[in-house]
Amino acid sequence: MRHRLLGGLACLLATAFSPAAAPAFAQEGRVIDSVTGAGIAAATISDGARVTQTDATGHFSLSGPLTGPAGRLMARAPGYRAGAATEAELDARDGTIRLRRFQPHALYLSAYGIGAPTLRENALAVVRAGAANALVIDIKGDRGLIPYPSAIPLAQQDGAREMTTIPDLAALVASLHAEGVYAIARIVVFKDEPLAEARPDLAVHLGNGAVFRDRKGMPWTDPFQPEVRDYNIAVAVEAARAGFDEIQFDYVRFPDCPERLRFAGVPTQATRLQAIAALLTEARRRLLPYNVYLAADVFGYVCWNFDDVGIGQRLEEIMPLVDYLSPMLYPSGFQYGIPGYKNPVTHAYEIVRQSLDRARERVGVAPERFRPWLQAFKDYAFDRRPFGPDEVATQIRAATDFGTDGWMLWNPRNDYRGTGLPGAEAAWMPEHAAPLPAAVSASPSSSSCS
Repeated sequence: MRHRLLGGLACLLATAFSPAAAPAFAQEGRVIDSVTGAGIAAATISDGARVTQTDATGHFSLSGPLTGPAGRLMARAPGYRAGAATEAELDARDGTIRLRRFQPHALYLSAYGIGAPTLRENALAVVRAGAANALVIDIKGDRGLIPYPSAIPLAQQDGAREMTTIPDLAALVASLHAEGVYAIARIVVFKDEPLAEARPDLAVHLGNGAVFRDRKGMPWTDPFQPEVRDYNIAVAVEAARAGFDEIQFDYVRFPDCPERLRFAGVPTQATRLQAIAALLTEARRRLLPYNVYLAADVFGYVCWNFDDVGIGQRLEEIMPLVDYLSPMLYPSGFQYGIPGYKNPVTHAYEIVRQSLDRARERVGVAPERFRPWLQAFKDYAFDRRPFGPDEVATQIRAATDFGTDGWMLWNPRNDYRGTGLPGAEAAWMPEHAAPLPAAVSASPSSSSCS
């Protein structure tokens, strides 16, 4: 690491007569591709307290010594595995940080799935066969349950800890890393039954004052409430501390419902967007010491609509605050089709590719900033067709042709047989034929009040 003096004699004298003052110097370096040696532009550089970005050639400058809580200089860039180095290591490398290209090809495991040996091993068999290299794991699931021993007081008080399927979060991540797995922590944010029921003051309400419940009977917490946002960020910090590579916020939105609902703030498009931005901005700040990537899931139609769809999701506000945007591009979820294609399930390639193209046209970022959710479950909205090897391969091809940073397959039952992925069929253990809990087997839907 090259240290360049910034001040003259006055600065030296001031430092000499002020023992508590830190040395005034700049730390300069370069972030490069580990294979090509090319500089990586717009990489995020941080010591856990301060943050900057590399320029177009991969160079950066960070004023002052490494004083952040991480005790090292960290770097990450979409399309790469994150990297870090101590000051001594940087000195030995002349300030160079090398990042390795990586595209996650991920399977989803619910809180139940990660705790069921058969489902977990079935997913890992696909990894071992080379067809996947990442897992998306619920650490706060669709009901708001937290399946590991959380130290967050509110999680212990609100009933979120009613089950344990992950006895040791850090040990789980370490075991996944030993298999070469990129670990993504999925956090369902504002749809939260335990918190809404234990703390009705933090819930969304109907006009008559009753707690709002969506079409599946699930209550939601209020995105305007700072305490709700802080709670979910605290879960994210625990996941990052345990070693997850990426934090993914899902249901990072207001409920989709035509009824007039009551919140702690006045719900307009502007205030909804501000509430979601407040969560992501604070999460980004609090996660800085852990060098994890931050992602947000959005509805597929968010790629097409220019307003916030009534739920606080708009590309222009969310994209600058996350490393990855993950639109849910399930053809079954496009109930109205897209221009030129009225039947989405017969045009899976066009749904995925054109949605990504439209999103990129609007926000003007590199394709690597997107990693979509793809459909690996039976159609529920059109002709009930299974999404088998052809449909899955078609969606993956569309994402690959666009240049996304990989893809993620959603199957709510965590059953990847029939997808055509190597290892999926041979891995399946037939003794796991019993139905999973309803929270796992529920199908995704884009209908109202959800």
